[in-house]
Amino acid sequence: MSDPVLIYDGPRLEDARRVGHKFARQAVLRRHGYPVPPFVCVPVEVYDTVAAPVLPPVPAGAEAMLGWAAEARALVLGAALPDALHGAIRERFADLAGDNGMVAVRACVVAGPGGQDEDSAQDPQAGLSDSFLDVPVDEVADRIVECWASAFNPEAVLYRIARAQDPRSARVAVGIQRMMSGGRSFVAFTRDPRDGARRCVIAAAYGNGEGIVQEKADVDHFMIDRDSGAIDRRLARKSRAVSGSAVEPVPAELADLPVLADPELRRIVALTDGVAELFGAPQDIEGTVDNDGSVHLVQARPVAVPPTSGEWIPWGNDNVTESFPGVSGALTFSLALRLYEAGFTDTYRRLGIPARVLRREAHRLRRMIGYLDGRIYYRLDSWYHLHGLIRCFRPLWPTWGRMVGVAVAPTERQGRLRTAVHLAELAARGMTHPLQVRRFLAWWDAYHERFRDLSRLRADELVELHHGLWAQVAVRWGTTLTNGLYLMAVTWVANGLLRRWAPDADSGLIPGMLCGGEENRSAEALRSAIRLAEIVRGSPPLRAAIDGDARTAWSTLMAADERFAEELLLHIRNYGDRALQDLKLESCTPRQEPWALLDVLLPYVDSDLTVQANRDAEAEVRRSAEKELRARCRNPLKRAVLRTLFRMMRRLVRVREDSRFCRSQLIGDARELLLRLGAELASAGRLDGARDVLDLTVDEVLGAFEGTLPGADLRSLAALRAQERERRLTGPEPPPRLETAPGLPVADALALARTPETLTAARRLSGLGSCPGVVRGKARVVLDPRIAVEDCKDTILVARETDPGWLFLMLVAKGLVVERGTLLSHTAITGRLLGVPTVVAVDGATSLIQDGSLIEVDGRTGEVRIISEEVAS
Repeated sequence: MSDPVLIYDGPRLEDARRVGHKFARQAVLRRHGYPVPPFVCVPVEVYDTVAAPVLPPVPAGAEAMLGWAAEARALVLGAALPDALHGAIRERFADLAGDNGMVAVRACVVAGPGGQDEDSAQDPQAGLSDSFLDVPVDEVADRIVECWASAFNPEAVLYRIARAQDPRSARVAVGIQRMMSGGRSFVAFTRDPRDGARRCVIAAAYGNGEGIVQEKADVDHFMIDRDSGAIDRRLARKSRAVSGSAVEPVPAELADLPVLADPELRRIVALTDGVAELFGAPQDIEGTVDNDGSVHLVQARPVAVPPTSGEWIPWGNDNVTESFPGVSGALTFSLALRLYEAGFTDTYRRLGIPARVLRREAHRLRRMIGYLDGRIYYRLDSWYHLHGLIRCFRPLWPTWGRMVGVAVAPTERQGRLRTAVHLAELAARGMTHPLQVRRFLAWWDAYHERFRDLSRLRADELVELHHGLWAQVAVRWGTTLTNGLYLMAVTWVANGLLRRWAPDADSGLIPGMLCGGEENRSAEALRSAIRLAEIVRGSPPLRAAIDGDARTAWSTLMAADERFAEELLLHIRNYGDRALQDLKLESCTPRQEPWALLDVLLPYVDSDLTVQANRDAEAEVRRSAEKELRARCRNPLKRAVLRTLFRMMRRLVRVREDSRFCRSQLIGDARELLLRLGAELASAGRLDGARDVLDLTVDEVLGAFEGTLPGADLRSLAALRAQERERRLTGPEPPPRLETAPGLPVADALALARTPETLTAARRLSGLGSCPGVVRGKARVVLDPRIAVEDCKDTILVARETDPGWLFLMLVAKGLVVERGTLLSHTAITGRLLGVPTVVAVDGATSLIQDGSLIEVDGRTGEVRIISEEVAS
């Protein structure tokens, strides 16, 4: 029997203080009957006796730490194992190694004072220690020493320093385990590590697990939905596997086959779920599948899932950038904050949340969005919590996440009865929605007229008008937002029935069926501009007048052609708040600069675009979708049900676009009012110019007139923020999703923010097909839409996101590819309106597609193919 100080086995292996969490967990699994290969451990006492005494003193300066780490590693490598340990290893080796004569030797950090244990619940991946596979008996001693030395790898030392830990605090236990030489390995997450959803995510490859962890092998990914049992496969073309430390080819006959078959996947899911239940937390589990199909588990550690209350704060701007792209000024953010708080408070009230609960949650309503380095982000933990209060919303929770482009936190699983009750409640509330929409639009059209001419109002009257407007918004605007919930519900039902009744239907069917129907206000604005271009195209004098400087041409047109001047002024009266980035107060719209409309019209004058051709293109997309529906769903009764649902979707989409247009007018009214207050402040000497107001908040502007402003030096405050805004405009674009640590000022927390992994280049990109059709052409990557419309003509427009102001660029493009968005986003709807092949939600499109390269877009399948990265002629 070996000295227990040198070799731990049996129940002693569950003592994490001696062998570390990695091996203690394996011992617990073996005791509960899980298929963990047999192993023993060299406990930390041996490291303390042999390795720790040779460590050199820690230097004072951080710059000297890498040199110290190299010296410490070298000294540990020179340490000699006790003779008794050599003997104990040889005595145990035959039983451990089994038939193949090999073992795996792995390290696990057991922290000293002030340190952190590897594989602990507090820091699951803190170790950064080494492992060695396929080790014969003569090499075990050397590998034990190398495991000890790995505690002083540069990255491990820097990791501890970054966490304010003593670099000498690591103590290392070493496990010696039977080597399972199965032909396949996997890593399984019992919760999706990306968003915490209740799905099992499995990565699998041929060869050993190091091929997956170190990304040396070609890896298949499987996402198994626990509710439906559906398996989403992302298969790699496999050419590489890892055996030991060597990369070897995968046999050609296996290259296109999934590494794991469905029965094996389900067996692994059941096995790993049991592990998660045993340890009471989601787990990251490594294992192998041997040649006879037996599964063996070789590691289990807690998996880091998305933060909950009191932990890391999640932020995302995938969806909000459609409204507020890039850097926004302080006035824009403060007004947006007011709109979200007022609009969603009314929404939640309409959906049954009691007033007392809304009062209790007022702090979350005031922080639904945040201002991170000049950009507007959703604060997702507030959204998760507030939306979770809506009882009838719970069945639609995952659908909401996909539609708005954010990862949703997991929710409790519901039975069919509760789901039916919640959907029935939603349907009952939706019965009055059409009436509420009509009342809302009638109210808004009348109220908007109050803002047509603000030139005669005093500053105090402007302030009162502002307060009156937002008092009305607070009790009415929820109608526009509940519309999105009803649209989501109908879409969810339609998708479910379509999968059941027409499983072979083309993916472009739903986008096609959303075309047509009653024209919405956004479409009216677009077609009004096309009609103006048609008038100019048919009149040589007008065509000659519109060339040149827009401001001069505007004056000429106003004086030379009274009838056309009336047409222009009517367009601006009805649609003058619609422009590029029109929800940002710093943007100028035709309402402030009417001559800007001529720059927009000029490219269309030179084209052959007509209103009728635009309508015909939309109608053709709808006819194709109707034909597809008849071909794929033969049952006339089922087809009638689907058509009814599609008709409801079209109406709800129209309401959504109408309300978005009203939102542009709301922001336009606020812009006009606040700029006039800015002019009053400039006239009083408080600002240098009226537009300096854009770098103040709404409360600061109003407070200057109401006596609620602490301090009076608005000029210096505005100048400081203007400098910050200019600096942010030239800085790097932050990621769309990030997490910040709690307890710190957000500006400081951003420097330590966690972000998703960097995207890697690919020849084929995939997204969500939103308007069917295949088009090939030159990519025009547009990060700032304030470019000449002519630059996008006959190109495939590639952007991070769009807003309604992009319409004039989109109109001349032959295809649309956008990083963000959903089937019901502005880009998708506009693509269908224009009949242009469109793909949204293409991760990294603006980074992976070079400007001017030749690409092909399939708006049905959602595939974007990079044909040539050289500039296309």
